Amino acid sequence: MSFFAPDQFAIAHKANLANLFALTNTAFEGFQKLAELNLQAAKLTLAESQDRIQGVLAGKDLREVVAVPGSLAQPAADKAIWYARHLNDIASSTQAEFAKVVEAQYQQYSSNVQAFVDNVVKNAPAGSEAATAVLQAAVAATNGTYDAVQKVAKQAAEVAKTNFDAANAVASGAAKRAAA
Repeated sequence: MSFFAPDQFAIAHKANLANLFALTNTAFEGFQKLAELNLQAAKLTLAESQDRIQGVLAGKDLREVVAVPGSLAQPAADKAIWYARHLNDIASSTQAEFAKVVEAQYQQYSSNVQAFVDNVVKNAPAGSEAATAVLQAAVAATNGTYDAVQKVAKQAAEVAKTNFDAANAVASGAAKRAAA
């Protein structure tokens, strides 16, 4: 009995291609969202510039003309925070989609390895119990390490999001105080 049948390689190759396409599509969706965000920000900036120029031209005296740029500090800070928040949302959702694909691929890989190990243990000759026990322990240790890394990565992402939200709140408050 062979552990490596050609049809198994074909199935694995098809699965790997499906994962590659899923990751590529996720990356393109993230780039598309980023491009849309940048276009929306550019449109807003253009509209604001037009309003600013019209405000300067509509000023009846020097005081009104000078007051126009100063009145725009808060809206500019709000837009920067809006942009950063949306950028973070795009990055977070894209990362989450990547994580789903990678997790599914790892689960499939893990089950294939476990099936392989089980087959080796079942067909091992007498007296090789120590070697098969080491093999099983190695697989268990690898799975445990992966689970630990996954937990740490999720916690790091949550901490980063919390810190980002806190920084946005501080920046928004500072911008409001500066505008006042």
